[in-house]
Amino acid sequence: MRFLKACRRERTDVTPVWFMRQAGRYMPQYRKLRQRHSILDLCHNPELAAEVTLQPVARLGVDAAIA
Repeated sequence: MRFLKACRRERTDVTPVWFMRQAGRYMPQYRKLRQRHSILDLCHNPELAAEVTLQPVARLGVDAAIA
């Protein structure tokens, strides 16, 4: 995985990208979840937390996500 290689200071084919995001402002999938679940639900439920963390990874093709 590119991100982990970079963390170990190993060469990668490109520089990995990491950024903080607030998906609620622009991702319909996130807004749909928020209609059914509170922000605390998203934080305390591992499945929901994983889902909202991985949504931008799948959509934007970034190298890593941190929940």
